[in-house]
Amino acid sequence: MRAVVMRDRALVVADVPAPELGPGEVLVRTLACGICGSDLHALKHAERFVEISRRSGNPRVMDLSRDVVMGHEFCAEIVEHGPETTRALKAGTRVCSRPTLVRPTGPQSIGYSNDNPGGYGEYMRLSEALLLEVPNGLSTEHAALTEPMAVGVHAVVKARLEPDDAPLVIGCGPVGLAVIAALRLRGVRPIVAADFSRRRRELALALGADVVIDPAQGGPWTSWREAAVYRDASRAPALPPWIAGPAVRPAVVFECVGVPGVLDELMAASPRGTRIVVVGVCMEPDTIHPMLGISKELNLQFVLGYTPDEFAATLGEIPAAPLITGEAGLDSVAQAFVDLGSPERHAKILVRP
Repeated sequence: MRAVVMRDRALVVADVPAPELGPGEVLVRTLACGICGSDLHALKHAERFVEISRRSGNPRVMDLSRDVVMGHEFCAEIVEHGPETTRALKAGTRVCSRPTLVRPTGPQSIGYSNDNPGGYGEYMRLSEALLLEVPNGLSTEHAALTEPMAVGVHAVVKARLEPDDAPLVIGCGPVGLAVIAALRLRGVRPIVAADFSRRRRELALALGADVVIDPAQGGPWTSWREAAVYRDASRAPALPPWIAGPAVRPAVVFECVGVPGVLDELMAASPRGTRIVVVGVCMEPDTIHPMLGISKELNLQFVLGYTPDEFAATLGEIPAAPLITGEAGLDSVAQAFVDLGSPERHAKILVRP
């Protein structure tokens, strides 16, 4: 089959063997696969990606001397059933799945593996037990964004939001936009979001943000405080006499940038008691000043991925069409990785093998 492979720290189109099916597995044809920011990181910081995976205890890390077919945000079509499958979903059925294979020796990743090709190839093997049928009427493109949208849903769940909490989303790339969409799905208002990119601010509004800020024109906290004032004064806590009112709601910040220095800046600027949910993936060493967190009793919550229930609940629930800003065939994937570096042009590019 044809696939885009990561080989010698570059993306090339190659003919690779189609995956062979094991017990309980199905062969699927990739219909659409989103390019994830993590894929950009994996290519640019390949050695560090592997090193951190190994340090975190992952027993199966990529061997960079061998080919890797990335792609874990996909919608596919069943082609063939392997041994010991129930065949509950017939050939031709469109499906989504978490990018994981269930094996007797433990789960294995799809897309960050030398042995389990992802959606940048014509075919994949998936575990039948994890398949979710795409509902009639839901587009293939929308279904393919289930995985990245589930990341936002999970981040919002891990934030442990209370009724009075007021969110601030820093960074409106695909991860930040997924968080905004998940907040809107939960009915959390008002949603304040900040990004330097005009295009990303427009997308933030389209996905549910109430207030968007260009940090180049002023810090986001002023706008957040204006939006976070208690509308019902009876719910506002009494302020000590040395603090000028009005009282504002508790802050929950979603850090969706993943660039060194941002987390420390947020800790310095955040009000006392703020919960900071770290969703952006920073691939480089970073520095924070713990005394900032101690003196303000800040809470840092790092998040990753989603639960099986969150993934299933996300399918078709979030209108993610505004995120899709381009498509690419296999021969154009390498250029698409370059194009995604321009936030004014693209948010999410779908690969069509």
